[in-house]
Amino acid sequence: MTAKTDIGFTTRDRIYVRGRDLADEILGKMDFVDMIYFTATGKEPDARTRAMTNAIIVTATDHGLTPSAIAARMTILGAPESLQGAVAAGLLGAGNHFLGTMQNAAAFTRDEIGELSDSDDDAAYAARAQEAVRAFRAARRIVPGLGHPIHVDGDPRTPVLRRIAGENGFDGRHWRFMAAVEAAAREEYGRLLPINAAGAVGATVSDMGLAPIWARAFALIGRSAGLLAHLMEELENPQGQKIWDMILEQDDSAECAGIADPDRADSTGEQK
Repeated sequence: MTAKTDIGFTTRDRIYVRGRDLADEILGKMDFVDMIYFTATGKEPDARTRAMTNAIIVTATDHGLTPSAIAARMTILGAPESLQGAVAAGLLGAGNHFLGTMQNAAAFTRDEIGELSDSDDDAAYAARAQEAVRAFRAARRIVPGLGHPIHVDGDPRTPVLRRIAGENGFDGRHWRFMAAVEAAAREEYGRLLPINAAGAVGATVSDMGLAPIWARAFALIGRSAGLLAHLMEELENPQGQKIWDMILEQDDSAECAGIADPDRADSTGEQK
């Protein structure tokens, strides 16, 4: 029995990735986005795909003290020796409510667009979008890629992402459909539910011809860098302990009132 991968292998003298010598044919010749595509597909991206992917990864890198950043900071508070564990903790929360929503939006545009083509007029897009929105509302499901708890008047990232998508030839039928969905939702719900960054990335990924899972993959790659930044800052400006102290201050039980955390150790390893 053998176990092997087509991605790469190592000999005594060489390392190969997708058939190319890592030292002689890849290092210094490919950037990180090139390597992402090359390792995953065996092909290098063209200039348009590279530029769009860079924009998507940058979009996902950081949004402040989000649940993923808080999870990472709290993990490093308890395990300061585990940088990798803290990053992993932050990424584990990339699900259907946070960060992983980009994949949901991509799947939504791909699955709900139906038979619409580039040659169909705006009325056809509007009718299909209305059907989709009404179906989601009837099922009491959130329409992926719409709305934002803070950017209620419009997500500032969305028009920029669409501009970059247009500049690179990825502002196609999925973007048209997503814009029609925004309009249909406004009519159906009686208020603006703007296309958010997840919807923008989802439409773009679909117009790039990539499977929806790529949207989540790009989000995870970008957020890994963002989490590392939070953990580096945690060394200089700790927030994890402040968050934990806030929780303790809100707990008025007799056991916690005025008592330090019994599981917390100081730098010498002694319990406080």
